[in-house]
Amino acid sequence: MTPNSVVLTIQKPDNFSLVEISGPDSTLLLEPKKAASPKQFTWLLFLRAYRALACISWLATASKSVLGSIRKRIAQSNLNEEESHGRGGSRLYKFIKLFLFVSIFGLIFEAIAYSRKWNLHMIQPSEVEGLVHTSYVAWLSFRADYISPLVVKLSNFCIVLFLIQSLDRLVLCLGCFYIKYKKVKPVAVTVEDGGVDAEDPSCFPMVLVQIPMCNEKEVYAQSIGAACELNWPKDRILIQVLDDSDDGNLQLLIKDEVASWRHKGVNIIYRHRLMRTGYKAGNLKSAMSCDYVKDYEFVAIFDADFQPNPDFLKLTIPHFKDKPDVGLVQARWSFVNKDENLLTRLQNINLCFHFEVEQQVNGIFLNFFGFNGTAGVWRIKALVESGGWLERTTVEDMDIAVRAHLNGWKFVFLNDVRVLCELPESYETYKKQQHRWHSGPMQLFRLCLPDIVTSKISVWKKSNLIFLFFLLRKLILPFYSFTLFCIILPLTMFIPEAELPIWVICYVPIFMSFLNILPAPKSIPFLVPYLLFENTMSVTKFNAMVSGLFQLGSAYEWVVTKKTGRASESDLVAFAEREQKASNEEKISRRHSESGLELLSKLKDTGSTPTKKRNRIYKKELALAFLLLTASARSLLSAHGVHFYFLLFQGLSFLVMGLDLIGEQHD
Repeated sequence: MTPNSVVLTIQKPDNFSLVEISGPDSTLLLEPKKAASPKQFTWLLFLRAYRALACISWLATASKSVLGSIRKRIAQSNLNEEESHGRGGSRLYKFIKLFLFVSIFGLIFEAIAYSRKWNLHMIQPSEVEGLVHTSYVAWLSFRADYISPLVVKLSNFCIVLFLIQSLDRLVLCLGCFYIKYKKVKPVAVTVEDGGVDAEDPSCFPMVLVQIPMCNEKEVYAQSIGAACELNWPKDRILIQVLDDSDDGNLQLLIKDEVASWRHKGVNIIYRHRLMRTGYKAGNLKSAMSCDYVKDYEFVAIFDADFQPNPDFLKLTIPHFKDKPDVGLVQARWSFVNKDENLLTRLQNINLCFHFEVEQQVNGIFLNFFGFNGTAGVWRIKALVESGGWLERTTVEDMDIAVRAHLNGWKFVFLNDVRVLCELPESYETYKKQQHRWHSGPMQLFRLCLPDIVTSKISVWKKSNLIFLFFLLRKLILPFYSFTLFCIILPLTMFIPEAELPIWVICYVPIFMSFLNILPAPKSIPFLVPYLLFENTMSVTKFNAMVSGLFQLGSAYEWVVTKKTGRASESDLVAFAEREQKASNEEKISRRHSESGLELLSKLKDTGSTPTKKRNRIYKKELALAFLLLTASARSLLSAHGVHFYFLLFQGLSFLVMGLDLIGEQHD
């Protein structure tokens, strides 16, 4: 062995031998010592074949099961039963369907080019052969010269909107962190500060409690019961049950419920309108026109599925004491069915962020936020001076809040006061609710813009209302979310010159989703499903936003959110204690029944037969599912990594939504 030799030892003695390398310029050679025998090689092939067959068998079984479920869902559903959102929804569906057909044609074209390796090198004019090859070369030239620049400009515009909205959300989160760190919260006037004396009933202001409802057979009893249990002097509170039900049998049951509580000494009345116009706003407006309302100073509003704790008024009313400019005190919602299914878990993430971050930060720093329509207490003077309830939009709560803000009234949000309610458990119900919540603000923006511009509030407050409250959070958010992730992203798979960077489709969305999920830390394992879910819901929100902005389709349609009448465990314990003290066991049993079977039985006896529920098919979601899956196949041809997986899972998410496989399922 020479002095310049280097000895290299390979740690696999059965396959390689010791090799001597002479000099620094020598070539490293690995010499096999012993080759595998033919018998070993044969067994290896058999093993790999067995694994491949097992994998194929599993995929075939899974595919058969999935296809069977899809066929069953399609057979049980009617494509024409999807709720119509008018011309706006129809035009959007036609656009998506056209885009899908073009993408499928483009995928076939690109697959041919990939198989013949046309896209792996620069094509010279002398290399072009045949009509298909000529068409492909012409498409490449046309794409680079005309289509790509337009797509790049549109994508850059959406990215800028995306970053602005992300910055807004980040600022809100920082504000929430500051509130938590400094322990900032609204302070009420206590007894020690000269506030309400708990021993003197005359110190309690007169409070009106309103419970608007419409065909709420599952939840009317528990909401009335919770309102009647409010801890407030009986002679200084009046409960109005505002029933807009069109079912005569249900009206009788609600009247009976009201009568039973009145018999117990509760100051409660039942109201039913003969002319049921204006939906909830019309119902509340009619109730406020009663002569006795002038004797009351505050009004608390609870939707039919809300169950306030007995101390609700004692926790909210003191925030009005010695603060004549406070017009609204809003409490936070808490959900009895947040863990019922995946859909309710994802809704809980959104609403926890809405209350913990958006409402709390805006309440602390701006004294303004959108009224949530329920679980709040209004100063009646603020309602009257702001014009009262108007029937011009489907978001009467946001309407009165904006008008009260323009009149100088301040709002207080109490994050520590929570009122139990329900989340929609079916995708159909949730979809209709979101359509109303996102079309209404655009209706209101069109109507309120002149009033905002000419109001006497400061320029900063005007800018906040126009650019942040309406444009950024109600218009820009659904616009870029749908356009960027459901249209531009799949389009760029066929136009590689305009390909979106990874941080736009992966890093920033995941970070922002993580911020959204922080107020509900137990939901962190649902980070990825939440991200996909929000992108999937963008088609509904975008369609609703366009419908409200341009008054298309069912922008003014009001659909009551369906309830199930679920109660929390603590409610059931409290109900059981009250049941032992009640004199009328039959009514108490019916009022506090968790399942509602007794109520449904009584409705059946009087001739009311519940309709059979079934899941539906949603065409726009299905079309987008196939569009994104087509784009993911094109991405696979280009060996994209993150783009392929994002499009694949987002397409599957749309497929799940389109087949209504999320949320409550019906046979």
